Amino acid sequence: MELWDIYDSNKQRTGRTMKRNDWCLKDGEYHLTVLGVIARPDHKYLITQRVMTKAWAPGWWEVSGGAAMAGEDSIDAVKREILEETGLDVSNAAGGYEFSYHRENPGEGDNYFVDIYRFEMDFTEEDIHLQEGETNGYRLATVDEIKELADQGIFLHYDSIKEVFR
Repeated sequence: MELWDIYDSNKQRTGRTMKRNDWCLKDGEYHLTVLGVIARPDHKYLITQRVMTKAWAPGWWEVSGGAAMAGEDSIDAVKREILEETGLDVSNAAGGYEFSYHRENPGEGDNYFVDIYRFEMDFTEEDIHLQEGETNGYRLATVDEIKELADQGIFLHYDSIKEVFR
């Protein structure tokens, strides 16, 4: 069973945990998610497409990310998620933490913080190994191509993270 830490409004662990996707959070309680943007020196970004079996936003494009596990620091969570989803190890990549934002969903039990990371590294398409069951494909996209997907309404979190595509 996957457990997530519960955070307070100051993004401090409360010492309590919740089961994955068990939307039991009270107002003022949060879980932590991470997103990792990967840029190549040629100014293209690795984006992945969600599998069609996802309950939420199937087939949409996104950057790698997911929830931090109980006891896991944000940086370790983003490195793990990127490695799991793309096969890329960003441990020695340039870059790192950029900023955080949070979402309030009153009465839904799903309030969360999102830590955004940007890594810059050179890699080839042969280095990419997608996680089955999570990703349907990938693209190496320019900022304009990503914005076009966002304008079509099929790129997750774009308005919240667009400043890292520079």
